Amino acid sequence: MVQLVGSLRKELADSLSTCKVLVVGAGGIGCELLKNLVLTGFKNIEVIDLDTIDVSNLNRQFLFQKKHVGKSKAQVAKDSALQFCPSANITAYHDSVMNADYNVEFFRKFMLVMNALDNRAARNHVNRMCLAADIPLIESGTAGYLGQVTVIKKGLTECYECQPKPTQKTFPGCTIRNTPSEPIHCIVWAKYLFNQLFGEEDADQEVSPDTADPEATWNPEDTAARATASEKDGDIKRVSTKEWARSTGYDPVKLFNKLFKDDIMYLLTMDKLWKKRKAPTPLDWHKLEDKLRPQDDTPVSGLKDQQVLGVWGYCQLFQHSVETLRSQLQEKGDGAELVWDKDDPPAMDFVTAASNLRMHIFSMNMKSRFDVKSMAGNIIPAIATTNAVIAGLIVLEGLKILSGELESCRTIFLNKCPNLRKKLLVPCVLDPPKANCYVCASKPEVTVKLNVHKTMVLSLQDRILKERFGMVAPDVQIEDGKGTILISSEEGETEDNNSKFLSDFGIRNGSRLQVDDFLQDYTLLVNVLHTEELERDVEFEVVGEAPDKPPPPPPPQTNQEEGNSITNGNKDTAQPSTSSKGQSEDDDLMIVDSDDEEEEEEEKKVVSSSSVAAGSSSATKRKHPDPESGESSTKRPRTAQSSAAAANDDDDDDDDDIITLD
Repeated sequence: MVQLVGSLRKELADSLSTCKVLVVGAGGIGCELLKNLVLTGFKNIEVIDLDTIDVSNLNRQFLFQKKHVGKSKAQVAKDSALQFCPSANITAYHDSVMNADYNVEFFRKFMLVMNALDNRAARNHVNRMCLAADIPLIESGTAGYLGQVTVIKKGLTECYECQPKPTQKTFPGCTIRNTPSEPIHCIVWAKYLFNQLFGEEDADQEVSPDTADPEATWNPEDTAARATASEKDGDIKRVSTKEWARSTGYDPVKLFNKLFKDDIMYLLTMDKLWKKRKAPTPLDWHKLEDKLRPQDDTPVSGLKDQQVLGVWGYCQLFQHSVETLRSQLQEKGDGAELVWDKDDPPAMDFVTAASNLRMHIFSMNMKSRFDVKSMAGNIIPAIATTNAVIAGLIVLEGLKILSGELESCRTIFLNKCPNLRKKLLVPCVLDPPKANCYVCASKPEVTVKLNVHKTMVLSLQDRILKERFGMVAPDVQIEDGKGTILISSEEGETEDNNSKFLSDFGIRNGSRLQVDDFLQDYTLLVNVLHTEELERDVEFEVVGEAPDKPPPPPPPQTNQEEGNSITNGNKDTAQPSTSSKGQSEDDDLMIVDSDDEEEEEEEKKVVSSSSVAAGSSSATKRKHPDPESGESSTKRPRTAQSSAAAANDDDDDDDDDIITLD
């Protein structure tokens, strides 16, 4: 007779009390997961999270209270979870999981790793660490009412990076700097402005008018002369944003007039831009102060974050935020830089004020702080019950792994609406590793198309290896027979190379670079494909990547019931599979594994008829919008779903429809 300890077999209960597990992330999912783990019987838990508690977390992260605001999420989550089970042994790390201290040996001491993250960089990193350590990883994420859980095991399943993720939607520099037409353009400009003034300067994030705008086919010499000829044209001097700010001591009024008066008047001299557009209207601080100040004294009703202030209100917010950020810089000392964070009130105030003033200048309706924060932080509203459901599913998959039943693990999707069989939870078989995955293949290899005469070594390191391929501390060796070291992760060894072009080191079409990240125990072979035909503002392309835009959708079918699916996103988390118009929430279907062959075949037929064909129904592709960009990517109905994860918080009103797994 089977012995039970509570609802678990005795052998499994004993295993839970002795095994050591790692939880990465102590936010929306992480809080629910920690509580579930200690109540299920897990005794040895380590949790890591870099964040501190913000008041906006309190509506769904139930291990935190108002008195905890500003404290470490990991530490407070540990203390609160111990109240459920004082005998548990929980270790908390207030740190980044990407810190070099958490190396492969650190990961090898766990039997299981559970992700509760909210960003792609950390997901990629943990995925690689678990592959290197050969430890099972349970990946998860939520977005609104949608959620997803999947299991990743080296050699048996797809890894998190087997399926390419759509990149965050970007906008042409000339649109951001010269001709914004949507609020998001102004918000991106304001985030760039923050970095230009207070953070790390990036030439790709310039905010001053773009004189190289191809649409403005004007004569620069003539117009520049006109711009400086008289007071009528603004008496404009062209200097960099940071230089101007420093020269004024970050004076808010002078900074305001440069950004919102002088730069706008300079844009107006590029008259061809405004032949078919409404021209922007410059703002002058002193005129606004005289004209609008008395009108903006009336209080605005409603919640503070949902109020839309008047123009003078945003002028005052701009002034206050600049003064606060200036003080923070001074406290840090010479050469210090600030990092923009949506949860940092002064930084968020600055972006809210600057973006709204620019919206007003370009005749757009201004937005509340809440709306700006949602767009600036790529936030999908979080729903506590979704976190709870997903956290429960993580534990169920963990129990299967610890029972030695890896073959019964599934990728599980939580949908907003029931599927064809009236179920909200949809399990799908885990897919095998992708043969040409640049992370988990036996010999990872990629081809990168770039211009070797224009691409600098620093760009290769930061833009390509770190940003695109998710490395932390890459070392690069040229396979030229000499073993030339191009980039070293050791500080100071190759910094002189940063400002040189790849061609300066003999790199040309067909060159091969061996890239090692010793922290991730990861080696990648990069084949260089030289080209001089990249599009404007495109620095490089990875050959063979999925296209950003899917094929056109098939004609609508009749008699179809539709459900929801998600892809990786929200900064890469789960995201609703909506139509390209973004209006329908139930425009997608997914294949469901079933013991009933007839039922499964029936669903497959419906799925196939509503998907973009790729040769056969088993290879059907579907559209998955990216949470960061709104763009769609093509993925297989089964395999794409098991590539894992999402990242915020959600659930549904129809809790009665939630089913238990087989």
